[in-house]
Amino acid sequence: MTKIAVTVNGEKQERDVEPRLLLAYFLRETLGLTGTNVGCDTSSCGACTVLVDGKSVKSCTMLAVQADGAEVTTIEGLAGDGELGTVQQAFHEQHALQCGYCTPGFVMATVSLLKETPNPSEEEIRRAFEGNLCRCTGYHNIVRAVEAAARAGA
Repeated sequence: MTKIAVTVNGEKQERDVEPRLLLAYFLRETLGLTGTNVGCDTSSCGACTVLVDGKSVKSCTMLAVQADGAEVTTIEGLAGDGELGTVQQAFHEQHALQCGYCTPGFVMATVSLLKETPNPSEEEIRRAFEGNLCRCTGYHNIVRAVEAAARAGA
């Protein structure tokens, strides 16, 4: 076991973990943050995307011990006081989901994209999502949600 200290959604967490434990499973099973979904365990789908020190990371390919000392934000960390975060609200208003399984990963990737590129073009949005797969929506409304979030100043 290895002791790690990581700040998750603003709260410091100290735990003993197996050195081979993936960050996705640390978040889901150890901390109970089940908004981070695991769809493939190979980094192909992006459903497990979280922010590590503000950067978009696929948590199914990062070990929990690699996050030691880092700040991690999950989908649960975007909402506050019962209100959706700006990006979450844009996804809701633009109907940018169907089954919802991939949505947390897309939302987290959007937060990262908008930090780096506050007013992305449609091409930049689509390029940013090359590592995220949705099997339901066809992406049109997801792109519209990102544009709406950008207009709202996310």
